[in-house]
Amino acid sequence: MPAELSKVGENVLLAYGGGSIKKNGVYDEMIKILKDAGKNIIEFSGIMSNPTYGYYKIMNGQMSLF
Repeated sequence: MPAELSKVGENVLLAYGGGSIKKNGVYDEMIKILKDAGKNIIEFSGIMSNPTYGYYKIMNGQMSLF
């Protein structure tokens, strides 16, 4: 992973859904790898499983839930 991270910019978007990434340890592992590589981490959590285009539009304020 560090070799691949050296090929990209300094900002990394870490997008994930619910809490399982934190429960199984993947979150902590990824945060450490990204910090060790000197990356700025932007987190986007709470993504639903198999998001739809409608979900994308809601998240971007293009559509109302009601």
